Amino acid sequence: ICGGAFSGLENIINYRLKGSSIGFNSLISELEEKSVGDSLTELENQDLLKFGMIPEFIGRLPVVATLEELDSNMLVKIMTEPKNALIKQFKSLFKMDGINLELKKEALDEIAELAVEQKTGARGLRSIIEDLLIDLMYESPEEKNLEKIIINSEAVHKKSKPIMIYSNK
Repeated sequence: ICGGAFSGLENIINYRLKGSSIGFNSLISELEEKSVGDSLTELENQDLLKFGMIPEFIGRLPVVATLEELDSNMLVKIMTEPKNALIKQFKSLFKMDGINLELKKEALDEIAELAVEQKTGARGLRSIIEDLLIDLMYESPEEKNLEKIIINSEAVHKKSKPIMIYSNK
């Protein structure tokens, strides 16, 4: 089983599907805008050859399957649902310092939208969350009586600071 993100492969497929138009009697057709996932459904072995893979390698892959791009709802599920989900990991890191971390639903949606806009997918989620929480991870352990940190959509876009709740100890 081989897998990966083959950036630029969709351009080769679109070029093949469009065909060539050279000469006086040729038809000039506009290339319709397709998403990467839609283009990859038309993948053929000749596209992999043009991409740069050697024939011996392609011959050993009898089945070629493509996956669809992740949307923001799937990215939110990836952040929250698995046993070792990113949000659970960061919550446990803050819990070690006695601080509860809460990310509002709209904050999770905004983080997922950022990953979609940046076209980084699930791999980009960690860097977005780390960028959001890195200062808090260093500064919050020294805060006396800090009990809870709440991240909302404004904090994701850095329009405001996260909400910090302190106890009266």
